[in-house]
Amino acid sequence: MERPHNITLEQIQSFEGKYPKQLWYLFFTEMWERFCFYGMRGVLAIFMVNQLGFNAKDSNLKYGAIQAFVYAFTFIGGIFADKVLGFKKSLFFGGIVMILGNLLIAFSPEKMFFFGITLTIIGTGFFKPNISSMVGELYKEGDSRRDAGFGLFYSGINIGALLGGALCVWLGKYYDWSYAFLAAAIVMIIGVGTFVYTKNFLGPIGDSPLLHLDISKRRMKEIMVYLGSIISIPLIYIMIKNTDYTDYFMYSVGPVALIYFLYETFKISNPNTRQKLFAALIFIVFSIVFWAFFEQSGGSLSLFAEKNLDFNLLGFHMDPNVVNNTSNALFVILFSPLIGLLWIWLSKRKLEPNTVLKFGFGFIFLAAAFYVFYATRFFATPEGITSLNVFTAAYLVITLAELFLSPIGLSIITKLSPKHLGGMMMGLWFLASAYGQYVAGILGAGMSTPDESASLAEKLMLYTDGYRQLAIYALIAGILLIVISPLVRKLMHEVK
Repeated sequence: MERPHNITLEQIQSFEGKYPKQLWYLFFTEMWERFCFYGMRGVLAIFMVNQLGFNAKDSNLKYGAIQAFVYAFTFIGGIFADKVLGFKKSLFFGGIVMILGNLLIAFSPEKMFFFGITLTIIGTGFFKPNISSMVGELYKEGDSRRDAGFGLFYSGINIGALLGGALCVWLGKYYDWSYAFLAAAIVMIIGVGTFVYTKNFLGPIGDSPLLHLDISKRRMKEIMVYLGSIISIPLIYIMIKNTDYTDYFMYSVGPVALIYFLYETFKISNPNTRQKLFAALIFIVFSIVFWAFFEQSGGSLSLFAEKNLDFNLLGFHMDPNVVNNTSNALFVILFSPLIGLLWIWLSKRKLEPNTVLKFGFGFIFLAAAFYVFYATRFFATPEGITSLNVFTAAYLVITLAELFLSPIGLSIITKLSPKHLGGMMMGLWFLASAYGQYVAGILGAGMSTPDESASLAEKLMLYTDGYRQLAIYALIAGILLIVISPLVRKLMHEVK
């Protein structure tokens, strides 16, 4: 495959058909990175309980802390990409650090777990927001094909999540935990290799914003970013080992990020652009609530699946943790094209809801999903073992909630953000996920009984009571979004 060296942005954005070819290269790069990420995410809680000896409450808190740091560093990584490295170098650096982190854990899962996790946090922070921003730059402003592009990109995320979620849990639980983390490292090597081999097709997309500087000055700034990342390793290690420090970090980083957002927003002279950024901020705030509920999948739902579910899925013998870690991704792959066709069908009839209403409907589905999780108590045996079929049905509903919100959210953030703030705004979107993950850990810990001798029936009732409360709160958030949708639409101006 001949790789061009002088392809222009105009040539990339003037593609024919539904998708630019560069989207496929980013699709496969992201697919393998998400295999690595979701493979690790799926084993975190059960690994900490089964191998590191944590109780369910501490496991939930540490899971939330780890996931919060992963997403919090996407905000920092997005800023460094905007200001110094550019998306390409950020992505490559992040990928290499993630590989090292996984190899470290694979070498000694029990002893090196928190060291390896620290590296994967830093690596994901540089990788994740920047590849999403590059997808947005493949399209001209106002190109109606952008949502379809993000829909395809989102499919890549979930193919990786499906493969990684199934394989890493299977390898860890039934063979050796080292194999699970080694598999994550190997596929990450494939992802970085794919990007290196195809990056020239991206032309100027993702280049350093400092190309106008003397090369020695530019390299010095880049080296400072790399050194800063290395210096932060012991700090992150301490904070994820002790979740009290995580609290202090999360109390600080949000206000600082908001102040920085306001600083950059009020520097902009165009009032329409400022209003669009405030509209993006509203989407970001509501996404915190969404992910706080949705991300029970890696914490409380993972531990619930470990102990309180049978192994019968439609007559087949299935490990509940594999189902918990893969069903969402499988349903996304199956239903994402159908939801896309639904939007097209409604659009032709001028009935397609706007983005704000779609967000609101996403919360309604989220509420319905957690009511189904709650309803598993009505199918339980006296011993506290309940139906894997009902549990999986809840994942079908929660997937519909995700499809109404997440891929649309990625797309709308790129539409509402000016180009020079693309990395920061995508990082802010993922920082909202950090707060969602952080709150998810706290909520999951609240559902976990501190009494390790509690019966499975008692744990079942405690978990399902928590899921009923989440259903109520999700319903309230959805109704509120629908009510304020006219105001948000005004702030968005021509963006749909």
